[in-house]
Amino acid sequence: MAMKHHQPEYFSIHGIRYHVRVVNGFTNNSSLPLIIWCASQDGDIGGRALQEGDDFSWNTRHSFWTSTPAFSCTMKWDQIRKKFKAFQIHRDRSRCGVSRKCLWLVREDGFYFSNDEYNWVKDFSWS
Repeated sequence: MAMKHHQPEYFSIHGIRYHVRVVNGFTNNSSLPLIIWCASQDGDIGGRALQEGDDFSWNTRHSFWTSTPAFSCTMKWDQIRKKFKAFQIHRDRSRCGVSRKCLWLVREDGFYFSNDEYNWVKDFSWS
């Protein structure tokens, strides 16, 4: 009898899948959206205007055979602009956790990181 070996959905022969998500966590955003635009060294992945609670997300894979792209996002709110590294394999390999979730919550006072959507740690501020 052949036994089927089940791999978690984030793992395949193409590498380990990471899910990156950026959420507008503003609480008094009113009519001003949070603008996001993201890219890797391989090219743009796009962007959009995020109202309160909206998100922008993508998946990337880390393979032992190829290099894993780093992703940077530029955030703009009113006249404030901030560029940050949304995903870097050497930094995020362990901190994204076993579920491989790399989550960002952008608030008025800064950028928060989590791998479970409950425990947020402030990574840096807008300035």
